[in-house]
Amino acid sequence: MPFGELVCGAPGSGKSTYCYGKHQLFTALNRPISIVNLDPANDNIPYPCAIDIASLIALQDVMDGHGLSLNGGMLYCMEYLDANFDWLEARLKELGSDAYVLFDVPGQVELSTNHEALKHIVQRLTKIGFRLAAVHLCDAHYVTDAAKYVSVLLLSLRTMLQLELPHVNVLSKVDLIAQYGDLDFNLDFYTEVQDLSYLENALNTSSPRHAALNMALCSVIEDYSLVGFETLAVEDKASMLHLTRAIDRATGYIFVPPHDAPAPEGTLEASSIPASMRPNTFSLFSSAAGPMVGSVGDVQERWIDAREQWDAFERKEWRQEGEMIREAREREKAMQGERRGKSGIRERK
Repeated sequence: MPFGELVCGAPGSGKSTYCYGKHQLFTALNRPISIVNLDPANDNIPYPCAIDIASLIALQDVMDGHGLSLNGGMLYCMEYLDANFDWLEARLKELGSDAYVLFDVPGQVELSTNHEALKHIVQRLTKIGFRLAAVHLCDAHYVTDAAKYVSVLLLSLRTMLQLELPHVNVLSKVDLIAQYGDLDFNLDFYTEVQDLSYLENALNTSSPRHAALNMALCSVIEDYSLVGFETLAVEDKASMLHLTRAIDRATGYIFVPPHDAPAPEGTLEASSIPASMRPNTFSLFSSAAGPMVGSVGDVQERWIDAREQWDAFERKEWRQEGEMIREAREREKAMQGERRGKSGIRERK
């Protein structure tokens, strides 16, 4: 039973960068990962691509052959993939039953909000055994403007209702948020989507003619009470690990016993079936169901309130770590030299 993520979001939200960062992280953790590029307009793919939609259909050929614009050609390509899903299914089977797959989706938001092609593809992936979570990336700088923040909430809510998957909304590029000005509230106000009536003054100041409409939209978001956000700084290991744990909880991967997992006898079923299909009661009743480590307050302190101090602290830690590694290598070379010298003395004797 393969697991995976459907990585979606508006153009420029950092989807491909996130996929590349996730590949680097999982490679370091010795976790299996494969990335599927479903964006036919993505010509500069930064990550190793296991499956590329360009092998099935070319966007430029579609635009030239049917006289379509970029957006129209993109929709055609996704409809073509939906109609030829067996091509994708055959290549996914080659990845194995324990694969962890990232699907890099095009940035056209209509694909994940109202167009049916991507939804049909997701439903077919679920039917062939994939346990997916939608990872919806939103640029964190939108929270610095009340109107943009409400629009991001509406986009996230519509995506959740359309895709019908376990859903993790993410404020990406949180490490750059300080460049766009001060926040009106603490970061947890935006990630937890607290009482939106506090945005009334800011919304009315920016667009007084639409005051009633703004508050009606806020009321819709609060009535559903579905939207919340994780944060992401893709170059920060702690941030990537925190988001990975959140996604693993959403997909259920956290309950899959890792290879050679230390667990009490009898809690893991010893059989030849893939690890992703084995019951794991030890994880179910232990730390897997516990609270998440870390808080939004820590993120705010790291990237907004005390970024310069944290940067200086990390640089100091990196220097010390580098010096320790260098000293360890020098000691190892010295020990090797001593061993060679002793072996030479024995040979002469």
